[in-house]
Amino acid sequence: MKKLLFILLAILIVLIAVILIKTFTYPFRKANAGNGQGWKAVKNDSAIQRLSGGIKIPTVSAGELGEFDYSTFDTFKEYLKQTYPLIYQNTENYEVNKYGLVFRLKGSNPSLDPIVFLSHYDVVPPGDAEIKDKSENIFRPDDQPLAPNSKVAEDWDFGPFSGAVANGRIYGRGTIDMKGMFFSLMESFNNLIKNKHTPQRDIYLAFGFDEEVGGQKGAAQIANYFKSKNLKFDAVYDEGGLILQKGSVAGIDADVAVIGCAEKGFLSVKIKVKGLGGHSSMPPLESAIGKAAVIMQRLEKDQMKPIVTPLMNEFFTNIGGSMSFVNRMAIANQWLLRPVLLSQLTKNNSTNALVRTTTALTMMKGSDAPNVLSPEVEFIVNFRLLPGNTVKEVKDHIARATEGFNVEIEEIDNVKEASAVSSTTTKAFKLIEAGIREIHPTAIATPYLTVGATDAYKYQIVSKNIYRFMPIKITDAEKQSIHSTNEYISIENYMKMIHYFEFIMLNYDK
Repeated sequence: MKKLLFILLAILIVLIAVILIKTFTYPFRKANAGNGQGWKAVKNDSAIQRLSGGIKIPTVSAGELGEFDYSTFDTFKEYLKQTYPLIYQNTENYEVNKYGLVFRLKGSNPSLDPIVFLSHYDVVPPGDAEIKDKSENIFRPDDQPLAPNSKVAEDWDFGPFSGAVANGRIYGRGTIDMKGMFFSLMESFNNLIKNKHTPQRDIYLAFGFDEEVGGQKGAAQIANYFKSKNLKFDAVYDEGGLILQKGSVAGIDADVAVIGCAEKGFLSVKIKVKGLGGHSSMPPLESAIGKAAVIMQRLEKDQMKPIVTPLMNEFFTNIGGSMSFVNRMAIANQWLLRPVLLSQLTKNNSTNALVRTTTALTMMKGSDAPNVLSPEVEFIVNFRLLPGNTVKEVKDHIARATEGFNVEIEEIDNVKEASAVSSTTTKAFKLIEAGIREIHPTAIATPYLTVGATDAYKYQIVSKNIYRFMPIKITDAEKQSIHSTNEYISIENYMKMIHYFEFIMLNYDK
């Protein structure tokens, strides 16, 4: 017995030693050294006013398949022509499907594949501010705060389409998502032209107009147009990741720049569950809504299995050096501790979305009266697919959850597989890292999985190097303002974003 205990103790000591050695020798990326500031933002009042003017034009996209009022989009196009005459005079520029905007700055070496920067100029509605008080002019032309007794002031410090410049910020719907990036790209282009810079390869700007409702009329058709012209891009740059301020990511003691190298897929299905209807005074033993509840419980309780994908493994390797010892130990010893790591990751909403295909029950419809049993109950479940999972696998998962019940299953919205994963060894990715060091030297730059949908997905037909990153340093409060109330971008962020894109354009072939 003593001999067995001795052997077990020896095995335990060896195991602990292996775990510690692997933890201390694991190639975690070290935080960048630097002065913490990088390129110092230089305020440019003219650039700020040009963005402010664009924010004042309410290019709101809403409804299905891009069926909305385009009159403000016409106004916006005219505003661009008046505001950036140098770009219109010195680039090849054209429209795709009337509102998709393309600009090409011709390079000196036509043998090189071009690069393209994406953005979109449609924005989501401003929320309840639009209808709270019809007497309040939310499209404010001035930079004054809203009246204290204004109902709009409950949500917005300034009108949603005021373009107000105050407190070191530019306020309004779209300042972050994503007219800020749109105008920073235009400013960068404008600076290159003013300085008479000719790039080696062609540089394109491609702007969609219905990204917020799926991008089928904008980005999808622009990408198809590029394909019809046999264009192949060395890199595609779009929105997706951000620079998360220190403290924003639990357990990480550093600013983290997350670069989307892939995005999740999408599948929404409507599940109709059949049962017996009738009067609630004589209910059946199992109602349609009860059956639906069982299926929904199955879907939430038995979700798709979590996985640490190669992309997320690279993410953990990059950020692990700024995490606690226990977390580093779990990351470095996944051969033994992967179940523990996944257990911890799936307990948090944000990290759970990075390691599994998520399940979200979003809508439900049954009887229209409190005393009537509906013979049919329907609900909608949305899945965001992890790279590595397929739509077919999710459909099989749904079939298992609905087994034993009389159901109809219908796909709704735009179904798409998870995107391909772009390499982190390309020139295009290395330039992103260099650009981040230029404006925020101490930030940890890391590949990441974009959990939302972007226009970039449509460009897989013309490039294999697609990166989703907006170079602004953002707080939790600012992140929450996206698609919500009181959206703004700091002037410092805007100036640094202009410099970042100009840096990429100037240095891509150096």
